Formats: sequence, C-alpha cells, structure tokens
Amino acid sequence: MSVIKVSHITKDYGNQRGVFDVSFEMNEGEVLGFLGPNGSGKTTTIRQLMGFMKPDQGEVTILGMDCFNDSAKVQEKVGYLPGEIAFMEDMSGLEFIRFMAKMKNMKDMSKAEELMKFLELDARGKMKRMSKGMKQKIGIVIAFMQDTPILILDEPTSGLDPLMQNKFVELIQNAKKAGKTILMSSHIFEEVENTCDRVVMIKEGHIVATKTMDDLKKNRLKHYEIHFFDESEAIAFSQKYPQSQRDKKIIHLMLKGHTNQLLQDLSEYDIDDFNARPQSLEELFLHYYGGEQ
Repeated sequence: MSVIKVSHITKDYGNQRGVFDVSFEMNEGEVLGFLGPNGSGKTTTIRQLMGFMKPDQGEVTILGMDCFNDSAKVQEKVGYLPGEIAFMEDMSGLEFIRFMAKMKNMKDMSKAEELMKFLELDARGKMKRMSKGMKQKIGIVIAFMQDTPILILDEPTSGLDPLMQNKFVELIQNAKKAGKTILMSSHIFEEVENTCDRVVMIKEGHIVATKTMDDLKKNRLKHYEIHFFDESEAIAFSQKYPQSQRDKKIIHLMLKGHTNQLLQDLSEYDIDDFNARPQSLEELFLHYYGGEQ
C-alpha cells in the first residue's frame, strides 16, 4: 500500500532554486533514504510533505490525505524531526518535551522517558546551555515519542557523536521492525546503508536516481589496492588494466564482479600486500552526481 505519494511537484523559488517535477512513492513499512547535498531540494520536499507549504504544481499525499489541505490530520500520523529545530531557549529540555507532548495531546509520557534513557539524555538543563548534540537528541525524542506509524526525519543525526549515531541506527532498525514507514534525509552514508530499503537521490531540485539498496550493493564496484615488490611489475600490470591508477609500486583499481580473473593475473607477480573493500555509498553517490561535490 502506498503510504507517501509525491506526484510531479514543483516549487520554484527562482534562480533554479526549489524542486522541479519531483515524484516518488513509499510503501507501508519501507525505509527510504532521501539523499542530496545542501540546497538540492530535500528540505523543500519534506516541508511540502508536512503541509507547511503548497506545491506550485503537483500533489503530495500521506495515507491518501492531501498534505496541505489536510495538514492537521496528516500531522497526527507523522513523527517529524526538522533539519533546523526552533527551540524555546528559556525552557529546560524536559519542559520543552512536555510542552510538545501537550501540543500533540499526549497524556502518556512513558515512551518519551524510555527514549531519553536510551539516548542517555539528561533533559533537565536549560535549552540555551545545551550543545547541538543534546538539542538534536531532544528533537529525536519529540519525533519518536508519539509512536506514530510514519516518521519523517530531516538530517536526524546532525550534531550527534559517532556513538549516538550508532544508537540512532538502532532506533531506526527497531522502528522498522515495528512496521513504521520512515523517510530520512541524510548525508551520512553508513547510516543510510544500515537502515534503508531504497534511496532517492536529488540534485538541483531534480530526482537523478531511485535505487533499492540491494541494487546498489549488487552493482557497486570493489576497490583494490595492490602493493608490488617491484615497480617494473606494477608498470607491467597497469598496462593489462589501463583503468588502474599507479603510484610507484602501488596500484589502485576499481572492478565489478568476482575477483577470480584478477587473482589469476596477479599470480604472475610478486605481491607485497593486497587490500580490497566494496565501493562506499558515498562513492556511488558521487558516481550518480557525475563526480561533483
């Protein structure tokens, strides 16, 4: 069942800023990574999904409801984490969480307390004295505490340290097991790789690729770093593989598929060291962006 549907939306701010003819859908229980550099149109798309602005053209629906005209009903079904959270700086973190719970007509705070414990968040201090990371944790608590069927998260781990980024991945994986539908904009590729079923890549307001994670993993190249004992052998090998790059005795090579043929070719040489790793999602992303950024 299609839970989120973005149909040919355009929001034109002029000077080629905005989003143009953007379309994608999300099914129930799916986790979608929405990828793109700053200014590519991720937040503009998300703000239309939340009903904060109306598209110039096209339609955005969640659970069959128009995101702009039925925004109040839509927002009851969505846990939202904005890219830039507007905090009330004179409140303590706890007061702000309770204030947001009251706005959402929440009576039971047990989920919020569970999330604060999980994120190791002491929210008693004043917001104005909190670090970016602590404020981000408060935003995550507010997005998840209502236990909604849909989560829309704009750069959710911005400001979190690596340990907390891992905790957040665990949070997403648990929400996924619970059958929630999650749209997550991100630039942290490990985060996307460890949580998402599919990615939509956006560049300058246009969708440039939509891929399943399985497809991306299946088609990604492997990066090989081969250290030869003798530079003349490295030169001879690089002539067999003209796409390789050589730095004296070291060869860097990107190949798709099995390594059998490569290992067979290398058996003719004296090898000092051999390293292999899969192409990262970031490298794939740059491939779809034509090597920019």
